[in-house]
Parts: sequence; structure tokens; C-alpha cells
Amino acid sequence: MKKNALLVSLLLATAPTSYLAAQDKNAPDERPTATVPITPPPSAGPADAQNLKAYVEKLVSFGTRHTLSSPDHPTRGIGAARRWGAEEFARISAACGGCLEVENVERFDYGPRIPDGVRIVNVLGIQRGTGDPGNVIIISGHIDSRVTDPMNFTDDAPGANDDGSGTALTIEAARILTREKHDATIIYALLSGEEQGLFGGKLIADTAKARGWNVIAMLNNDIVGGTKGQDGRIVDNIVRVFSEGIRSSESLEEAMSRRGSGGEDDGPSRALMRAADRVANTNRNIGLNVFGVRRPDRFRRGGDHLPALALGYPAVRFTVGVEDYDHQHQDLRTENGVKYGDTVDEMDFYYLAKVTNLNVALARELANAPPAPKSAQLGGAVSADTIVEWEPVKGAAGYRVYWRRNDERDWTNRVDVTGRTEITLPGIIVDDHFVGVSALSKDGHESIITFAGLPQRNR
Repeated sequence: MKKNALLVSLLLATAPTSYLAAQDKNAPDERPTATVPITPPPSAGPADAQNLKAYVEKLVSFGTRHTLSSPDHPTRGIGAARRWGAEEFARISAACGGCLEVENVERFDYGPRIPDGVRIVNVLGIQRGTGDPGNVIIISGHIDSRVTDPMNFTDDAPGANDDGSGTALTIEAARILTREKHDATIIYALLSGEEQGLFGGKLIADTAKARGWNVIAMLNNDIVGGTKGQDGRIVDNIVRVFSEGIRSSESLEEAMSRRGSGGEDDGPSRALMRAADRVANTNRNIGLNVFGVRRPDRFRRGGDHLPALALGYPAVRFTVGVEDYDHQHQDLRTENGVKYGDTVDEMDFYYLAKVTNLNVALARELANAPPAPKSAQLGGAVSADTIVEWEPVKGAAGYRVYWRRNDERDWTNRVDVTGRTEITLPGIIVDDHFVGVSALSKDGHESIITFAGLPQRNR
């Protein structure tokens, strides 16, 4: 560590509310008292609930979007749905003067749910960054659907919420964000094959690796358009954001290093979840609280962000605050007076607009911020002070150093630093505190936070 590290006066008061996570006070109770849905006004923000409804209704009109359904039929099946998605991206591109490159990325794949093999096709709308286009933000949803039997590709599978909602969100986000220029590239991805084994997620992750994308964040949206739970509870002000702690991409040696530094709760995915929470709190007019779930996905379930995590990319899953399992992966039917099936009438499009607005705000923030520092180091063992050093970031106008006591889950204190990549925190004992560093643009856009105290790694 450099001996001439800058000494700063510390603002030891707790950080403003906008920088504190809302998990404890906003997580749903065991039995929330609200049981009657109230139709809300349109949410504040650019997303249009009627657009989202029209997108989902169009997706449902294809009958089934099962990955094994027809790739060639003009009006029914996965092929017709993918062509429509590409046409929507092309229409959006025409409105922004050709700012979107529309591309199909595909490969032939096999698996237990596709034993004879099938061509997996992801539809991408690529908005090239005007600053460093090698930095990439991915917004995604899966376009395929299913019913009770995952191998049934002939019956109607509306897939309205799962995952017409995520597909609609991705298209609407493209419509909004292409009105602006961004430093980083934003990729709007309609993924296929999720229900058959996360094949679209694997393909987008492998594409990122093959093309050398520096993926800053993958925002995967899967079941983001409902507010009614299985037991009748209504949750319309919370979105769950799932994130991993220990990185699935880490070697055993790297995992042991993280364990030794106490960084189990501070991997890049967890940092991305905290960034979503920060953006939600900063943009209170969106009307959503982030329930940051410290788990990669729902209990013993998965989504298309998991392959990205396996390759070391920061990724999270957005999902409704409460789920209704009668309207997921179900044959269309009514039994004992109970209606089953994933249909449009079970959705809340004002809520979906809120989740879209949060995705847009987070993508905008990260696409206009520098990347996070690749690594940050700590010094100060057997000392009353903590010394922090970090890797310089291209394009960063400054940095923000965070710290918290080891018994706190979320960052409580911060100080901004310009003109250097080191700082001494007097009176902060390194044994008792966690430290992280983010990068800032000249306009104040902020990266995710890099946990300090781990060795640098390539990914």
C-alpha cells in the first residue's frame, strides 16, 4: 500500500435512506392483510401498460410458443413468435433511425427435454454504445412457453406471465431506451428454450464469451406481470430480485479466498441486486421496493440468468413479489371451480409497467456509468485505520468508497474520492468492517460495487 494515502474526515452518520436496502421493512409478511386487488393508476415513468398488454396478447395469440413447436408455421408456434419479436425490434429501430441491429443467434442443441434435438434461436436487438461499446448490459425474457407436461408442444400454452411478461418488458424497454444514447451497449434479448433446460440462457452467455463482451449486468425478467398470490394475497409494490452470493464461477481457491475475507454476501450478482435496490429507492416514483432475495433463484428452481453466472457475469432475476402456481406451467382447464392456466386475465399490466420502469432506470444507470473496478485491496491489519486501493477504471471521473460494520448486511457509509485510487479510512478497523468501491461518471452515474479484499480475477 502507498504510504502517502489520503486521510479523509469520515462522515460516520448512516447513509441516506436511498442507499439502504429495503428488504427488512418491505418484505412481504407471512400473511399480508390486503386480499382485494385495487386497480392502481398508471405508474409514473415511461413504460406504457397498454403497450405491454398488447405485446402479451399478441404473444398469446400464437397458441403455443413451446420450443418444440413449429418453427415455420406462419401464425402458430415458436417460429411465428420469434419472427414477430424480430419485427418489433425492426419497427423500434426504424423509429430511432436504425439504432438497433436485429440479429438471430442460433445453434442446434440436445437435452433431456429435447431428446431429438432442436434449433435454439435467440432474437437480439443490439443498441451499440457511443462510449465504450464493448461494455454490455443485457435485458432479457424468454419467449417460449409450456403447459403441465414439458414435452407437450401441441396444446395451447398461452405463457402470458411466464414469460410473455418478460418478453413484453424487454421489447418495451427497447422502445424507451432507444430514444437515448448510452455509453455502453444495451442488448435486448428474447431467449428460447428456457422451459426445456435454460438453453437460451446458455446460448446468450456463450455468445457473450465468444464475442468478448464485457457484460456489466444481465437483467433477466421471468414472471414479472402478476400481483395475486396462490393464497389470494396481493403484492403490488414489491419485486423480488434474486442474486447469488458465492460465485458459481469461482474456483475452490477463489471461493476459499472469499470465505477468508468474509465476502460471501458481496459477489457481483449481489452487488447488482443492491444496485437495483439503490435505483428503486432513488426513483421512488416508480412505486416499487426491491425485495433482495439472497438466493440465485426460487427454491430448487432456475432461470436464464444462471448460465451467465456460471461464466462469471453479474446477473440477477426479476420476479413478481408473490406467485400464483395455478397459473404457471398448467394445462388450460377448470377443476372443482378452480381455473388453471397462464392467461392474460390473471395479469396486472400496471404492475408490469413498474417493473419495466425499474429495469429501464437500472439499465440507464449502468449503461452510462464506468465499469466497476476490477479489484480493490485492503490494508491496515493490526492498525486502527483501513487503507483501500483499487484498480483505476477507464472513463471514471471519480470513485465512491463504501463501508459497513461486519454485522450489517448493507452499506451504511460512503465517501467520494477524485484524482486518486487510494484512501485511508481513519478509525475504521479492518477486522470489523467490510469495504467496497464503485466508479462514477462525470454525470454521477454509478457502477455496481466491487468488494474489497479479494485478489483480481479475469472474470
